[in-house]
Amino acid sequence: MKALQYTAFGEEPTVVDIPRPSPGPGQVLLRVTAAGVCHSDLHIMASPPEEYRYGPLPLTLGHEAAGVVVSSGPGADHFPADTPVLVYGPWGCGICRSCARGEENYCTDPAGVHPPGISVAGAMAEYMLVDAERHLVPLRDLDPVQAVALTDAGLTSYHAINGSRHRLGAGTYALVIGAGGLGHIAIQILRALGASTVIAADVSEEKLRLAREVGAHHCVIANEAAADEIGRLTAGAGVDAIFDFVGTERTVGLAGSVAATHGDIVIVGVGNGALPVGYRRQPFETSVRSTFWGSRSDLWEVVDLARAGLIRVAVETHPLLDAPTAYKRLAEGKVLGRAVIVP
Repeated sequence: MKALQYTAFGEEPTVVDIPRPSPGPGQVLLRVTAAGVCHSDLHIMASPPEEYRYGPLPLTLGHEAAGVVVSSGPGADHFPADTPVLVYGPWGCGICRSCARGEENYCTDPAGVHPPGISVAGAMAEYMLVDAERHLVPLRDLDPVQAVALTDAGLTSYHAINGSRHRLGAGTYALVIGAGGLGHIAIQILRALGASTVIAADVSEEKLRLAREVGAHHCVIANEAAADEIGRLTAGAGVDAIFDFVGTERTVGLAGSVAATHGDIVIVGVGNGALPVGYRRQPFETSVRSTFWGSRSDLWEVVDLARAGLIRVAVETHPLLDAPTAYKRLAEGKVLGRAVIVP
């Protein structure tokens, strides 16, 4: 079968021919129908050898996956052949307390979380091996190309917002920093779950146009004047819930400068920014937290939102042979919403 693999440090990913896997005990083999292209993959491929902490090379990329069941190994019998499914990505041990709650994204096993496309072979291939049936969610009538980004971009956004729902009532303000693949979904989730006025901030006018289309009440260019503009929009009260999907020093600084008393700042992006916390460093009672992916129950819920027509992902599609081009477009900031590979 064909697969997109990261084969050597500093090299671009390439499409190669590899053997089709066979499911072992408890495993499920999928024919991949869609695989999402994510900024996290760029971080993997940009890691120097001394900092690389992902799966052994060559690594088949792709941690957002949709497919149909082809066959199952012994002990896996819940999903019949030809069942369309989505794949929950943060695979944990399944035994620790976090996993028992469905929070495999926070698995406490010493081996940690081992997601496909990051630690083990992923979805950028014609076929994909899933380690356990509990990591499958029925797709039913949803379009796999539309739905595949729910497994990371949707799930991560939902999990971040869900922890701040108590801040999203009438008369409050929510800020989404970064209106790209995750941010444009987050705006829709905020509109679906709460009554907050939603503000979007981004450096790209094109992404802000998308933010308006999906429901942002206000859009702000993320430049030196952004904090003043957001202060004007909130009448000086500040923002009650801030979701930073970029995570650089500049964006977390913006978040800290516009937070309200009792506000939530959620840093989701992997830009390595840090926000100082201490007496009078932030408004009183401000909470700052970082999140990683989401729980299994979160994924079921975000899929239900999509099935109800409350989330629609902006996608551009590429065949598997053109996957390297999709990554180039992503690195150049040319992808609006999410790029999806269709094998």
